[in-house]
Amino acid sequence: MEFLSNTVTLSRMQFALTAIFHMLWPVLTTGMAIYLVIVEGVWLKTRNPDYYYHARFWSKLYILNFGIGVATGIPMEFQFGTNWAPLSEAIGNFFGSVIGFEASWAFMLEAAFLGIMVFGWERVHPIIHLISTILVAVGANLSTFWILAANSWLQTPAGGEMVNGKFVVHDYFQGIFNPFMAVSVSHMFLGTLETSLFVIGGISAWYIFNNRQSAFFAKAFKIALATAIAVTPLQIYVGHLSGEQVYHYQPSKLAAMEAQWHTTPAGQPADWSLVALPNEQAEKNDWEIIVPNALGYILEFKQKLSQPVRGLKEWQPADRPHLIGLIYYSFRIMIAIGFFLAGLMLISTLQWLRGKLSPENIAQQRLLMLGWIFAAPLGYIAVESGWIVRCVGRQPWTVYGLIRTADAASNLPASNVLTSLIGFATVYSLLFFTVLYFGSRIIRRGPRLDLPIPGVENQPAVETTPGEFIPDERPVEAQQ
Repeated sequence: MEFLSNTVTLSRMQFALTAIFHMLWPVLTTGMAIYLVIVEGVWLKTRNPDYYYHARFWSKLYILNFGIGVATGIPMEFQFGTNWAPLSEAIGNFFGSVIGFEASWAFMLEAAFLGIMVFGWERVHPIIHLISTILVAVGANLSTFWILAANSWLQTPAGGEMVNGKFVVHDYFQGIFNPFMAVSVSHMFLGTLETSLFVIGGISAWYIFNNRQSAFFAKAFKIALATAIAVTPLQIYVGHLSGEQVYHYQPSKLAAMEAQWHTTPAGQPADWSLVALPNEQAEKNDWEIIVPNALGYILEFKQKLSQPVRGLKEWQPADRPHLIGLIYYSFRIMIAIGFFLAGLMLISTLQWLRGKLSPENIAQQRLLMLGWIFAAPLGYIAVESGWIVRCVGRQPWTVYGLIRTADAASNLPASNVLTSLIGFATVYSLLFFTVLYFGSRIIRRGPRLDLPIPGVENQPAVETTPGEFIPDERPVEAQQ
């Protein structure tokens, strides 16, 4: 239990806890915002009231996730000043500015128009409401851009140099558009959208499976499936591009992802381990299942590599990632989920083409609906696994090649960090079960199909019971 007295380790654990928990909520809001734009646009195009009711129903889950995302995001950012003050002082000139852009450009845009999106249905013109929903989606996904730009800079710092322990910016644009940025932003954008589509599809499948408004939720299911047809294979391709970048820019992370201890020289084929049991102390894999020559095809689509794949033994233990098993299996979990979702999408598409997803037949596809229900949480697991690979694999560096994690942590008593870690774990556990309760209640109640539709006249009036008149018994002068 030596880690309980190690400030750096406890600070890393605390940041990991807050980051992993926070990531659960914006993953859904950024993708669901795009879905809300789609269903609201379809409603304005077709004037089919079902799409209006879908927009109202799914926006409830959006609001729930948005609120928890804000509540958990602020403490995470505060840790840069409490637990990682030396890091903030060293890179604040650039990193602080980019994080500030996320708050002022993205979050404020999303929050400003969220009120109109939620409360403006009968108060503003439908086109104005649609524009507000679009701006909420833009703000949510603009957050993805700035956060991934900042994190990508930690992976491949650019645009300046370290001078006397501080990063001096020479070119902000070069720093923002660092080598990792474009692929990382695309990978995360597609990841959040794919996760949201399978959550929406999974919830819709739950209604269909239980014969609750099957025809109504078949529309939501088909929109999610149609969008997933484009997103799912594209995400796999962009994920491959991300792996290529690790191959070129972070060879020690690639060695950890593949649990490769020995270097494979250029011009030779490289084997790929399907599963293995890494042993860090012995610097080998105790056992593994090898696919001969596969790594070359994975990295470069050819058998023999044009560049060497360096093994972990190329670096001293202090200069390479640890927790190899965690990195290795997190990477494989992410990949396995990606291909499972792609396979589920393909099977669902074939059933759609066969006419099995029509309102009359979709309720009979019970096994397919079970597959979507099972797939609903998998996107979260894939995203969290990807971030584990991304950040744990970057160690021992906080800013890759410039600032070590051991030098980035604040000099705090370990007992203080342990206390705050326990506090975060307790509060976040309560928040998690609270969100599950309210989210499940929204789903159990289902959509309200009696809401007035903007622009539709002669709708049935909502019956109200007049209240009892109570005379004002105050003195006359007090009633003025």
